[in-house]
Parts: sequence; structure tokens; C-alpha cells
Amino acid sequence: MRGPDATQEALFSFSSLESFVPSDHPLRTVRTLVNDSLKSLNDLFSEIYADTGRSSIAPEKLIRALLLQVFYSVRSERQLMEQIRYNMLFRWFVGLAIDDAVWDHSVFSKNRDRLLEHEVLESFFAEVMKGADAAGLLSREHFSVDGTLIQAWASHKSFKPRDGSDDQTPGGPGRNAQADWKGIGAATTRMPARPTPTPGSTARATTLHRSWPTRATC
Repeated sequence: MRGPDATQEALFSFSSLESFVPSDHPLRTVRTLVNDSLKSLNDLFSEIYADTGRSSIAPEKLIRALLLQVFYSVRSERQLMEQIRYNMLFRWFVGLAIDDAVWDHSVFSKNRDRLLEHEVLESFFAEVMKGADAAGLLSREHFSVDGTLIQAWASHKSFKPRDGSDDQTPGGPGRNAQADWKGIGAATTRMPARPTPTPGSTARATTLHRSWPTRATC
């Protein structure tokens, strides 16, 4: 029998955000490490905030939210708060209840200078590294990465015409030698315009066209 396409909300709900997060989700391990590191910064947070006045958004929640922005490549803080509004995983990681209202995205701008001035993020990552080292999550092995090709590929000026010319130095050698980008892949080059056939020169124009390569390979 076909079920009805209807939504019936219960009068009372007893679900918690904890029940929506899978037990093997990687953010569970990350959240434990982050919370332990934030507890070590409790004295620092007490120093940079006043004892009286209106309560602000907890700096622990701001830092957890910024971590989500990095983990999930959220483009802006406005979109981050939109995600936290309806994403139960984000709410659970930040520390918001299912019925808690989210704060305005401008809160990040108002608190960023305070966190930077007191080097809160530096202290936080130092605590994270200390906790990860104590848990055996770090490796003492050393490795090096050669970023030559990455640097050459990042700029379009790294491509040098075959004639050796360069935009900055007309007629001179290019900024990068042709060997620097040999092997990166085939590059399409701009070919001169085809000659317009004139009466009596159709055969010559066709011969020139066939002799020109349509794709330059490195």
C-alpha cells in the first residue's frame, strides 16, 4: 500500500542532537580534542572579557564555528551561519541546542580583533598540537615537498611562447625557460591567422595551412 505524502509533527519531541551524529563520524574525535584544548584556555578567556555587562557569544563557540568553516570550505561567515541554522551536525559541533537561535554573522567581525590581539588562535593551536602529540597522533618523520611545478602552474605568465619572447621584455628571454614547464602537459598556442586565398594562390594557401600545427605539444 502506498504511504501518504504528509508531514505530521509531534506535539512533543525528545530527540537530542547527539542522536543524529553517527558514532563513527570523524568530527567526534575532532570535537573531543578541540574541547580539551579550549578548556586549557579558560583563564585566557576570563582575562580578555569583562566581568560585568551583557553576556557575549562564548569564544569557544566562535572558534568551533570557524573550524567548521575551514573543514567544509564555507565561503563566507554569512553562509556559515546559514549552515549552522539548519545543519544539525554543525549545531552539535559548535555547541548549540536544537532550539537555540544562531547569532548574526557580524559577531565574527566584532570579536576577531580581540582574538587576534590576545593571540587566542595561536594559543589554541598550540594546545591542539600538545594534545595530539600526547595522544600519539603526530609523526616525527620528516618529508619535503617540491613545489616547483605548482608555482609554475599557478601563474599564466609561466607559459613562455616558443619564440622566446616575453611580455615584459620584448624580444628577450621569457621569465621561465621552456624547460621549466616541459612535461606539464600540452598547451594550446595561438596560431597566426590563415592567409586569405586570392585568385591564383589557392594551392599555396592550402599548402601553408596544412603545414601549420593546430596544437603545440611540449
